Amino acid sequence: MSLNHYLHKKVSVLTLDGRTMVGTLESCDGSMNLVLSEAVERIIRPREEDVPSEEVPLGLYIIRGDSVAIVGRVEEELDASIDWTQVRGEVLGTTRHV
Repeated sequence: MSLNHYLHKKVSVLTLDGRTMVGTLESCDGSMNLVLSEAVERIIRPREEDVPSEEVPLGLYIIRGDSVAIVGRVEEELDASIDWTQVRGEVLGTTRHV
């Protein structure tokens, strides 16, 4: 599947190890290597942890294609309305088959 229609738009990327990165898709290739600008990693903590969830700034970030599980478009207005420090959820874990 081509991601060219997502170029210069905000996307969310779930990696095979369960990490979530959000940023503007600047470039992609046939191997699914991605370049995100203004990227952040969203770390969602479980309810039982006292530490708040967070967004860690990454800046310009390259994601290797062999670690990408899912890429999706972000609805920017909705995304901006969410206080990500208040979001809680269970750890996804890996999506890699062993």
